[in-house]
Amino acid sequence: MLTFYSEKSRLRQARTELHDGALVTPFECPERLDLVLKQIRQSGLGDICTPNDYGLAPVLAVHDEHYVTFLANCWKEWGAAGHEGEAIPNIWPARSMRGDRIPRSISGQLGYYALAAETSISEGTFEAAMASKDVALGAVEHTLQTGEPSFGLCRPPGHHAAYDQFGGYCFFNNAAVAAQRALDAGKRRVAILDVDFHHGNGTQQIFYSRDDVLFISLHGDPEVTFPYYLGYADEQGEGNGKGYNVNYPMPPGTSVATWMATLETALAQIKAAECDCLIVSLGVDIFEGDPISAFTFESADFVALGKRLAQAGLPSVFLMEGGYAVDAIGVNVVNVLQGFEQGLQ
Repeated sequence: MLTFYSEKSRLRQARTELHDGALVTPFECPERLDLVLKQIRQSGLGDICTPNDYGLAPVLAVHDEHYVTFLANCWKEWGAAGHEGEAIPNIWPARSMRGDRIPRSISGQLGYYALAAETSISEGTFEAAMASKDVALGAVEHTLQTGEPSFGLCRPPGHHAAYDQFGGYCFFNNAAVAAQRALDAGKRRVAILDVDFHHGNGTQQIFYSRDDVLFISLHGDPEVTFPYYLGYADEQGEGNGKGYNVNYPMPPGTSVATWMATLETALAQIKAAECDCLIVSLGVDIFEGDPISAFTFESADFVALGKRLAQAGLPSVFLMEGGYAVDAIGVNVVNVLQGFEQGLQ
C-alpha cells in the first residue's frame, strides 16, 4: 500500500493548546508523523510518496472563499496587530449575539471562524494545511487511477473543519476534499466512514444536504465528548441528504465487541447505499491509552478493524485523523493498514 506524506506538514509547529484550563503543549504535534513513518518503514508496508501540489481549487470546492482567505492571512495580520504569542480566539458570535457580521479586527475574525479555543493558529499553519490536503488528494488520485488502496498521512487532520470554521486541530477538511475529487472523477456516491473517537462535525456539516456522499461516524457520545454540539443519532441529513448522514454515538468505555458490531451495521448501510468508493477518516484515538479519548481498543484490535474494512470490497482511501497516544500511534495505524491488506487476500 502506498503512503502519501509531505514534509511541509511539519511547518505547523504550534506551541499552545488550551486544555482543562491550562496552556499545554498541543497533543497534535509533528512527532506523530515520525512515529507513524517509522512504523511504516519497519513494517515494509510499502513506498512513501510525496504528493503533487494541487493548489486551492480543491479546497474551494468544499470551503468558503472568505474563510480560506482568512486562514491564509491570519498569522501575518495577527502579528501586524501587535499580538504576542499564537492566535487563539477569545470571543465568538454566541447565541445572544448576531453571527452574520465579520469584523475587520483580526481578533474578531478569529472568533468568527473558530469553533473551539483549543486550536491556536501559528506560523506555518496555512502551509501545513495546504500540504495536508495535497496528501489526501495524492492518495485518492492513486486509488482512482489504480483501484489500489492508499494511505494519506495527513497533518493537520481535517474532520472537524467545517465549510467556514476551524477547530479540533483541523483547518481544511481532507476527507471532504478527497470525496469531492472522487465525485468529480466520476464516482456516483462516496462513503466517508469516520472511526475517530471524536465526531466528524465538519464532514457532517459540509455534506448534510447532499445524497452523493454517505457520511457515517462511530464516536464518543457528544453529551460528554468534544465537539458536544453535533454527532447525535437523530441528525440524519436534510433535503436531498436525508438519510445520508448516520451517527453512532457511544458512551465512554464502550467495548471493542460493541464497537465492532456497530461497524458491521455501518458497512451494511454503505453497501445498501451502493457507494462505489470508501474514504476512511482514520482516527486511532479509539485506543485505550489515548490521553483525550475513552474507548477500549488494544493495538491488536486494529488489525481486526482493517480486515473488516477490506470486506466492504470498495476502492479505499485511508486518511489520518486523530490519535494522540504517541508511543502507540504508529503501531495502531499500521495494524489497520496491514489488516486491510490481509483482508484483501
